[in-house]
Amino acid sequence: MEAGILVQFKDLGLAAVLALSAVGSGLGTGIAGMAAVGAWKKAFAQNKPASFMLVAFVGAPLTQTIYGMIIMNKMVELALKGSYLWGIGVFAGLAMGISAWMQGKAGAVAADAMGETGKGFGNYIVVLGIIETVALFVMAFIMGILGKLAV
Repeated sequence: MEAGILVQFKDLGLAAVLALSAVGSGLGTGIAGMAAVGAWKKAFAQNKPASFMLVAFVGAPLTQTIYGMIIMNKMVELALKGSYLWGIGVFAGLAMGISAWMQGKAGAVAADAMGETGKGFGNYIVVLGIIETVALFVMAFIMGILGKLAV
């Protein structure tokens, strides 16, 4: 028997980093999307123009899925050499997923505020960018670790 459980779950880290970051993106875009739709509804009900710029708040959490895919692709190289790195996959995916989720929550508040006032887009994008930085740091630091392991 060849380390049965390890063989069965050898792709766990790969799946986790992508799946957990994507779950966060799904939650974040869903939350921000609901707020944008609500802001548009208010604008339409008052016969005011509905700002398409709210879509930027909705789409912001999508990038964490891309970061998860980038890490997953690097992990595939190591998995082919027998290093499965479950912990890296789970915790990096979780960190990026939570970043996306919180970014979506902030995007929802931004959509509501901009829908109400029509002002502040730049300020709101800066806040979303700061939250995004958490996921970028995770990706950069993990890629650095994976680069050292690949040698």
